[in-house]
Amino acid sequence: MHYLNISFTHKNSTLEIREKLSYPDNENKRGCLNVLLACDVISEAILISTCNRMEILCNCLDIPLATNHIFRMLSKRSGITVEELEGRADIFDDSSAIHHLYSVASSLDSMVIGETQIVGQLKDAFRFSYDNHFCGKKLARAMKSAFKCAAKVRNATDISSKPVSMASVAVNKLKSLVDDISGKKALIIGVGEMSEITAKHLVSAGADVYVMNRTQHKAEAFAKECKTQVIEFSALANAINEFEILYTATSSYEPIITDAIIEPRDFDRYWFDLALPRDINYNKGERIHLYVIDDLKLIVDENVAARENASRAAHGIIGREIVEFFEWLTTQDIEPIIKEIYQKADAAAKDESARVINAGYIPREYEEELQKSCEQALKRFLHEFTTNMRSASSQNTQSELLSGAMALMMKENNEG
Repeated sequence: MHYLNISFTHKNSTLEIREKLSYPDNENKRGCLNVLLACDVISEAILISTCNRMEILCNCLDIPLATNHIFRMLSKRSGITVEELEGRADIFDDSSAIHHLYSVASSLDSMVIGETQIVGQLKDAFRFSYDNHFCGKKLARAMKSAFKCAAKVRNATDISSKPVSMASVAVNKLKSLVDDISGKKALIIGVGEMSEITAKHLVSAGADVYVMNRTQHKAEAFAKECKTQVIEFSALANAINEFEILYTATSSYEPIITDAIIEPRDFDRYWFDLALPRDINYNKGERIHLYVIDDLKLIVDENVAARENASRAAHGIIGREIVEFFEWLTTQDIEPIIKEIYQKADAAAKDESARVINAGYIPREYEEELQKSCEQALKRFLHEFTTNMRSASSQNTQSELLSGAMALMMKENNEG
């Protein structure tokens, strides 16, 4: 059996591509997993579908056949050619699939390295697949091991302690200025990646988040994905004077907020302009605290340096965990075979003792001692072989011993 992961993420696919490949609700996910398991060579599967990634992790007998089946299924759903999907996808198998899974769980593969949301998303994907019988012990072993690895990375490094994206730093800056943002109204203008990260952080903190964008349908899609509400862009002039918290990150070439539409208010406002060129051209003293990219960049740079050190340490942890996982996985395959070998040895001892007694070579009153003697001889003979199977230092050696033992068992079964 093999592990296989086919991955579409923010690294290799545009937002539009990921939208076409997404599975937004449980019914869609159920349909996808049913199609996956309809393939004879795929025995278990998990679907991970978020705003930044769509991945299929499966256990299969034949990697090329399983890969072909997955691409044909995704092509039919998305309308994207198999050739383009193959060109975009990252494909991982066996040890590289496990390495990728550990990296994802440890948030080393995230758009914002160190973010903790991905662990919850992975757990939800695994739970849905396991509860609905789309995956079993093979993938359960891998997923549980990945969660254990992610916990070690979080506990042993500072990878999740310092935000490294401009949006994350901007939200953290807000939290340092306002005692509690839970329940406060926040407006986000623009629907790009920066806005997406901002929205998710604000929603997570309990803020009442609204979004506006020049293209209404994009604002509506963003709101659905990020669990926000929509305000029409035509209400911009009124909205900026009603919200205490404002984040803007559009692609406009000209400022969209100027002194002409800013009105005085009797409360403090916290504005974050994350756009380049800037969205806000503000010169009045209307209790507005404005922060632009240059105000936040120094914090980002300091955090990036710290995060890079933590990432190197995290990769070291992942490497060690992968070695332990495959060593443990091999023992799970070896132990049932060792048990069967000893059971067959005991049966052979009984048969041989009975043959000797029935032939009259040894008196029947010595039957019990004879059988024990045969069993002990076989156990001594097998001891070194089974010890080597358990303690083989390399994965290749373990596989060779395992294959040889399985071949021997099959031969015995055929002869029997």
